[in-house]
Amino acid sequence: MLVYNTTYHVDDEMIGNFLIWLKECYIPEVEKHGLLKTPRLCKVLSHREDSGASYSLQWEVENSAVLHQWHTELGAKLHQELIHIFDNKVVGFPTLMEVMK
Repeated sequence: MLVYNTTYHVDDEMIGNFLIWLKECYIPEVEKHGLLKTPRLCKVLSHREDSGASYSLQWEVENSAVLHQWHTELGAKLHQELIHIFDNKVVGFPTLMEVMK
């Protein structure tokens, strides 16, 4: 199993709107699509900047082929929506991790 993580840095004035969008639009849309599972939203407490806040959104995904399928079918569209709504007030970077036992 893999974990697909996106860490977002959000300007102070956008935190409330971003969290609402994430919880009410983004996460439900991804869950409805069905390829990414078990969302976990965390506030990043380390690396505190002078302004803004950082959040980590993690999903379980079966393998990299499934993640690529999700990105092609839905992920790219949702990323464009994020840019359209928040412009440069929210920036994110993805990380793909393997669960080690």
